[in-house]
Amino acid sequence: MPIRIHFEAEDLARTQVAGAPDPLWETLLSLHVLQEREGTSVFGKWRKRTRALVPAYVRHFLCALAPPRGYSPDFLTPAESANGLEAGLEALLSTSRERLGTDMSRLAVNRHVPERARDVGPRGLERLADAISSYHAQAIAPYHTQIRGHLEADRAERAHRVLNGGVEHLLDGLHPNLRWEPPVLEVRGTHVDRDVPLGGRGLRLVPSFFCRRNPVTLREVSLQPVLVYPVEHQPGWDEADFRVRPKTDSEESPCAALLGRTRAAALEVVASGCTTSELARRLNISPATATHHTAILREAGLITSHRAGASVHHTLGSLGSALLRRASHSGDALPAA
Repeated sequence: MPIRIHFEAEDLARTQVAGAPDPLWETLLSLHVLQEREGTSVFGKWRKRTRALVPAYVRHFLCALAPPRGYSPDFLTPAESANGLEAGLEALLSTSRERLGTDMSRLAVNRHVPERARDVGPRGLERLADAISSYHAQAIAPYHTQIRGHLEADRAERAHRVLNGGVEHLLDGLHPNLRWEPPVLEVRGTHVDRDVPLGGRGLRLVPSFFCRRNPVTLREVSLQPVLVYPVEHQPGWDEADFRVRPKTDSEESPCAALLGRTRAAALEVVASGCTTSELARRLNISPATATHHTAILREAGLITSHRAGASVHHTLGSLGSALLRRASHSGDALPAA
C-alpha cells in the first residue's frame, strides 16, 4: 500500500533538500534502529556502544514513544528541528495539548504505552526534552562528523540530479521504493494507504543517516510536509576512533595539506550548496578571494558551478564528494570555516 504525495505546480518550485542533519529526526530514527536486530554490519557497533552509554531508564522511556514499526508521534519531530537541537526541543516543549492528545491516541491504537510515557503534560514534556537531550549527547553527537559527511555526499548527489534534470529528476531517483508519476510521488512498502496533498506548501526532503529501509513522512497532513529518506552508508563508519579529536595547528589534516586550509574549508562549505557570496561570508574572506578559490576547486574537478541570475551557485562534483566521504570515513574532519 502506498502513500501518495500530490504535487501542484508551485510545489515543485518549493521542494528542497535539507542542508544539515535534522537532530530530532536522527534521534527518532536511531531509536528505531536501537530496538532492531537487523543491519548489524552497519549499526552493530553503534548499538552496542549506545546501549552501554545511555541509561536504561532513558532508553525505555524514549523507546516507548518510538516503536520500530508503525506510528511514532509527529510532535517528536517538529519542523523547527531543522534549525538545530535546541530549536527543536523548544518547539517540542510548546506542543499544544490538542496535538499531544491526537498523537498519543494514534500511538496507543496498536500498542500499550507505559504510564510514564503517557504523561505528556508540561512536566512530562520537560522530562521528555531532558531525556532526548541526554540520549542525543550519547547516541548522536559523538558521530556528528560521520553523519554530516554522509549527508553532505548525498546532498551533492541530489544537487547534481537537479542540475542535470530538474526537481522531477531528483524525485525520480531518491529511493527504490519511491515512484514519480507526475504529479504524484508514491511511497511504497509503507503498509499505509493514504493521500498527502501538498497544496502549494512544497516538500522538504530530509536525508537521514539512521533512516532504514523506506522513506518516512508525518502522519498529520496539516503539518509542514516532509519526506525523510535513507542515505547510503560507507562501510566501517563506526570503527575504533569514532570520536573526532580536534587537530592542533601542527596536525594539519591531509585534505588541508593537499588543498590548503582555506580551500579545504571552502570544499566543506560547498558540500551544502552555496553561492560565491555565501561562501565568502562563511569563510570571512572577500568575494574576490572566494571566486579565486572556487575557480581552482572547479578546475580540479572537485566542484561544479552554474550561474542563476546575478549569483553563481556551487555544488560538489563526484571527486569532491569522494574526498569528503574519505575524510569522514577516516575520522579526519576538514578544518572548520
